[in-house]
Amino acid sequence: MYLSQPSNENLTELMSWFSTEAALSIWSGPNFSFPFDFNSFKSDLKLESLPSFALLSAQVELLGFGQYYLRLGKCHLCRLVINPNFRGQGIAAHLIQQLTIRGKADLNTNSSSLFVVQNNGSAIKTYEKSGFTFACYPEKITLKNCLYMISD
Repeated sequence: MYLSQPSNENLTELMSWFSTEAALSIWSGPNFSFPFDFNSFKSDLKLESLPSFALLSAQVELLGFGQYYLRLGKCHLCRLVINPNFRGQGIAAHLIQQLTIRGKADLNTNSSSLFVVQNNGSAIKTYEKSGFTFACYPEKITLKNCLYMISD
């Protein structure tokens, strides 16, 4: 498994993973258009300003997607998702590890953070297994039922 710049084909497949506004919102956070088309989806991802990566298999299958940016001095992981056909196989741990290593080096920081929706139990378990713990966010979180997690 390796990280790569997402191709248009990867983005088209990624779009197919979100058939409802609720599913998209849990993943994308606020300010993402629904319904979407290729151009609005690509624009809302902010690919020009956010480091964005497709996690690919050796056979070049799209296994996952994620982004990161600097937030409060930490490598903040966002829009993490695993291909529905490959969930439950430990792939998320690889995505998190590879994005964290790359992001910490790129952003020159030693810690990471992320947001997760409170009722997303499988994601929370995955993040905890990857070393993330809950923390108080120093600002108001505008997204309802959103929790903050950090890892050093």
